[in-house]
This record gives sequence, C-alpha cells and structure tokens, in this order.
Amino acid sequence: MAVRSGWLSPDSQTREDTRLVSLGALTPTSPVATRSGILPGSPDGQFRITGFTLTGTASSMRASVSPGRAVIQSTDSRGAYPVALTEYLNVTFADGDAQYGRIDLLVLRIYDDLYDGSGRSEAVVEIVQGTPAATPAVPATPDLAIPLYQIAVPKNTSAGTGGIAWATALTGVRNATVGLGGILPVTTDTANGAYPGQYRDVSGQLQRWNGTAWSDYPVLPTWQSWTPAWTTNSGSATPSFGNASVSCRYVKFGTTVHLNFQIIFGSTTTFGTNPTTNDNWRFSLPVAAAATRMSIGFAELSANTAGNRVMARLYPTTTGTFELVTSSGQGTAVALTNTGGVDSLSPWTWANGHTIFGSATYEAAV
Repeated sequence: MAVRSGWLSPDSQTREDTRLVSLGALTPTSPVATRSGILPGSPDGQFRITGFTLTGTASSMRASVSPGRAVIQSTDSRGAYPVALTEYLNVTFADGDAQYGRIDLLVLRIYDDLYDGSGRSEAVVEIVQGTPAATPAVPATPDLAIPLYQIAVPKNTSAGTGGIAWATALTGVRNATVGLGGILPVTTDTANGAYPGQYRDVSGQLQRWNGTAWSDYPVLPTWQSWTPAWTTNSGSATPSFGNASVSCRYVKFGTTVHLNFQIIFGSTTTFGTNPTTNDNWRFSLPVAAAATRMSIGFAELSANTAGNRVMARLYPTTTGTFELVTSSGQGTAVALTNTGGVDSLSPWTWANGHTIFGSATYEAAV
C-alpha cells in the first residue's frame, strides 16, 4: 500500500496512545493537539513543499501525486494521524460536464472505522468531485482530511478533447507543519499563531506571533521627525527658529542612529541678542550619544549667494548636543569673516534665507 499511516493496531498500547504521545513535539494548536499539514522540504532544498505535489499528464485526465509526509489532526482526545506516501500515486479525474465547468478538490484523508463507521482504516489520497455550475464552487473538505489542490475542470473536458490544461488548472492549497519551535514555511494559510514567540516565513519575510497578530521580525526601524533645541554653549545670545523651515529626521537601529536635517532660516528667525563669536550654536541630538566624538557627520552652510558655501563638521560636544565647526573655505576663495565654531556671526552674519543642510551617524547610549 503506497499511502501509509503510522498508528498501531489495538494492543496494550492503544492507537490513541500512539497518536497523542508520539506527535507531541510538533506545532501545537492546543495543549494536546497538533497543526495539520505537510512536512516541508525538497531533495535539493529549492522548494518549501514537494510532498504530495500534483503533476498532470499532458493531454489526459490523469495526474500523479509525489511522495511526502503529513500529519492530520483530529479532536484533542482522538489525536493526530501521521501519514506517509512512499511512492508516486496515480489519480484520474472524471470527464467534464457537457454544460458547465466544475472545481475538484484533491485531499489527503483518514478513514478510521473505530470512529466513523466507514468499514475502512486507512489513509488515502482522493478526489472530491465538485458540482458543475455556471460559477463553480470549491467543494467542502471532508472530515479528517487536509486539502492539497483545487483543480479546474472546464466543460466538455476529456482525454479526447485534450485533457485538463494542467498549467492553469491547478491551485495549490497545501499547508506546512513543523516541529515545535521550528520556523513555519507559509504557503497559502492565514492561520493564527500557536503561541507568542512562534515564527513563520512568508515569502522570505520572517514574522513573529505576538499573541494577537503576526508582525514582521525583526521590527524594522522607521524614520521619525524631530525638532532640535537650538541653544548656545555659553547660554547667552540664545537664538530662535521663528518661522524657519525645520525638517529634521532620524532613525535608530539598535545602537546606531542616522540623522539628516534641513534648516532654512525665515524672516522671523532671531539669532540672539548681542551675540558674540563665543556663543557657539548647539543643537540637541534626537537620541543621546554613547560618548562625545570629534566628528559624527558634515553639513553644508549656505548664505544663499553663489559661492557662499562652507562645509562644517558635526561635533558632539556633549552626549545630548552637537555643534558645527567650519572645515573648509568658500568656493569663491573669499576669506571668511570668522572661522571655527559656527555662531550668529560665524562664518558670516546669518540672515533670512540662509541654510544648513547636514547628516550624521553615531552610536546611541542605549
């Protein structure tokens, strides 16, 4: 027999004993129940599931089902049925209806006379034939069975008319099951997780079940806006943005912070009362730094005039703030009014329309 199920004949160890105990380490759906599905894998490692693959024979109504292993869960008290198909199995679909198409369902099914009175105790791969209709529906999955494929059978289809168009007729509906703690390869199912901390792979994206929903893992950081506090290192001549355009954003990934900022000073921007070149500007960081550094990035300072552009390095003088220090001359080769730390008078007297554009990367404190 090609399709085999691994529960014992009645003896001192009952069939229920075997089904309940031996499968306890698979993906749970209750404290004693196991997720039904096909065990994943392929000989060359290229595919998620190759067990119970349906392959049609050209110009015919026949197809073959490839070997594979599966688990079919019944009630908690009845247990789960392990199944193995050890050789290729041929199946034949009925000819199409003269008037309407239909959808057949290929299933892996358990018959157990002790419970269903069927007179059979076996595992089978069988076709559940759909009802021909103008809009055909997928037939219901029988009790104690798992669906493998949906097969569209158009009207008047037969071996004499070219058989089933296998390239377009098949819709795979196999789902996988894995050992407890294993990462579940998702194919078509949308089932909830079994426990918080369970992982699954959806088309290459790892997801984690948090108790109520699946979410991508790791949780990818998102860029956020921040408005830096604008002060001076002396505490005097404190400036104010007014109607300046301030566009500053950052993202934190672990202990790494990336930031970029764009400041265009406006008509109501104030640059401090009686500023001096000792009142160096300070801007707050979005996340505290692990330590001070000589440089974490660079910025372009512009006086909004052709050639009046200067580069400056970002210098975190404290773990919570950074200052700007000029690090180049102007493109016009005209000497700067003041060099060193940037303030209201350095590298020039700042005014409406002047800009600061910059970016940085640094290590966060936590």
